Amino acid sequence: MIIAIDGPAASGKGTLARRLADHFGFAHLETGLLYRAVALGMIRVEGAENDSQTAESIAKNLLPTDLQDPEIRSEETGEVASHFATMPNVRSALRKFQRNFATNPPNGAKGAVVDGRDIGSVILPEADYKLFVTASENERARRRWAELQNRSDPPNFDLILSQLKERDRRDTERKVSPLTPAPDSYLLDTTDLDIDAAFAAAKAYISGPA
Repeated sequence: MIIAIDGPAASGKGTLARRLADHFGFAHLETGLLYRAVALGMIRVEGAENDSQTAESIAKNLLPTDLQDPEIRSEETGEVASHFATMPNVRSALRKFQRNFATNPPNGAKGAVVDGRDIGSVILPEADYKLFVTASENERARRRWAELQNRSDPPNFDLILSQLKERDRRDTERKVSPLTPAPDSYLLDTTDLDIDAAFAAAKAYISGPA
């Protein structure tokens, strides 16, 4: 079984994907980490900057262990990742990794939950179940703000909201694989839902009412 979950930043799709994977005993792939891994590799290559060929080479040679680098979740890496996510050659190079994970889940898992921004629409259009998870801009910014409060110099809410809007713009307006719900997606608005309620709704969609 393949479950595809898409949605904008801070919508709750990642948390939901992990919980569904744990519940069903499936493998989980957070595809945003692939683009972050490419970005981190580019940051570490002196003089590479926006060289798409270098980025493509990094994408083609990614290993699962690269997704465990502690620097992969830094704010700098995230900002750089959204830039490389607009490059068609990088997206094409990473598509094979994502499809292979879903169709051949690691560790003998009987299914996969894959979350990202174009999974149901482009990467895995044949997925058994597709969810598009969203929430209001203010609620998503509030969640991201809350996550960052334990840092020594946390950003203010207005800055986070501005960055989130810019990220949404890049994701929805890019020419290749823009963020958009697949026509047959189950739309899940988590603005007023905690994770338990969102999980219950997603599980009911996949398994039917309890």
